[in-house]
Amino acid sequence: MGVIDEKHSGSDRNSTDIRDTEIQYAAEEVQCPSHTTERKLMAKVDMRVVPFLCIMYLLAFLDRVNIANAKLFGLAKDLDLGTGDKYNTALVIFFVPYCLFEVPSNILLKKFKPHVWLSLNMFLFGFTTMMQGLVKNYSGLLATRFFLGLFETGMFPGAFYLIGMWYKRSEAQRRYSFFFNSTTLAGAFGGLLAAAIGKMNGMRGYSGWRWIFLIEGGLTVLVSFILFFLLPDFPEEAKWLKEDERQFVAARLRVDQGSGSGLGRSMTIKDILNVFKDWKVVAGGFMYFGLIVPAYGYAYFAPTIISTFQYGPIETQLRSVPPWAAAFGFSLLIATLSDRLRHRFAFAVFAMFVAIAGFAILLAEHSNHDVQYGALFLITSGAYTAMPIIVCWFNMNLGNHTRRAVGSAWQVGYGNLGGIIAVFIFLTKDAPKFTTGYSVCLAFTGISMVASVLYGLGCWAANKKRDNMTDVPHLTEEEKTTLGDLSPEYRYLL
Repeated sequence: MGVIDEKHSGSDRNSTDIRDTEIQYAAEEVQCPSHTTERKLMAKVDMRVVPFLCIMYLLAFLDRVNIANAKLFGLAKDLDLGTGDKYNTALVIFFVPYCLFEVPSNILLKKFKPHVWLSLNMFLFGFTTMMQGLVKNYSGLLATRFFLGLFETGMFPGAFYLIGMWYKRSEAQRRYSFFFNSTTLAGAFGGLLAAAIGKMNGMRGYSGWRWIFLIEGGLTVLVSFILFFLLPDFPEEAKWLKEDERQFVAARLRVDQGSGSGLGRSMTIKDILNVFKDWKVVAGGFMYFGLIVPAYGYAYFAPTIISTFQYGPIETQLRSVPPWAAAFGFSLLIATLSDRLRHRFAFAVFAMFVAIAGFAILLAEHSNHDVQYGALFLITSGAYTAMPIIVCWFNMNLGNHTRRAVGSAWQVGYGNLGGIIAVFIFLTKDAPKFTTGYSVCLAFTGISMVASVLYGLGCWAANKKRDNMTDVPHLTEEEKTTLGDLSPEYRYLL
């Protein structure tokens, strides 16, 4: 059963009649099991899918950016990173494997099952983080950062891909935003944890920065064993659901997203390449690419920026927490409104304007630390609200497993190239004004906004064209599954 949006009506009577008939058929086909209700069943899914993915990604993001906290507790001094751009190079090497292996990782996730693939990678990047705490020189730091990027490559696109295979498009944004804001929780938690761990400096002969990597990496390793048994697989494979519950979850998604998931269908090179024939997929990469620069720019350099407001190391770590906490609340509020109104575009653009306002304030104000600190709230709230909206919007508009697996990995993989830019725009020599960094972040937020407008226009035009079709081709269920969102029956969410 293809996706039909009853809000769209074509000019041709026959086309409208066909869609109305299919909507009625879909409604009759999807019936909740008699022993439960749809609300109770989805609450059961929520408790199994979202929390454990959030825990996984919180630890992944924490292990990725805790180098910013470690820098303030002696990392730069002990490994002689104070001269040149050594610290920035250590950050950028993470993104080389992280960007290259997004698509292959999602293909392997589909092959080996999510709970196996994700928990394995989680163990490996947790172990690598621990090894980062034992390095003796700069080359050792570079090596561990490279492998950290390699093992973390599947966390974000894999989780977004998996969430998208459990929820309807009208209910996905809150789940996506809650998951994505594991990053904001990681930022807040990381600052508090670093402030506490930093006091362990000198214990057993280890500097405070080494304890940050050892403890946080060790926590990740421990949790990876637990999540092997708790991480969800795809709905068709969920053993914690009864057979009639699995059938219902799969059926409601077929009505919303397409005739079939295509989970059992093998993915070929031709299938992968065909995804990129759709220009909207390319636009999705630029939407994310533009926001990655300000998001990672802040995540990696927030302690450095805040320290220029004349705070000590411990107070700097503690003051890094409130902007992350504000971003978490703001993002969930916007996500709830977005789901309720079944709209993404306007909310994404609004959030981008909030981030732009924050960067504009920092470019204009250089003496009032309270105003500068307040601008950080706008940056985090804007950037970390817009990002989950555009990722959810793009991912949930992709039909079938193949297009979503490849498309989601492409968006994240290409988008994270922005991380390479982000780590070189806040240089020590530019402190305390960081004019270059703030200007670049503002410009790239604008790029994301332009790409979002183009993508939105593309979706609107495709819907309008399909509404006005006078001769809707008859497709088999297999053909509908193969086409996914390219099916003439599909309607994109704006």
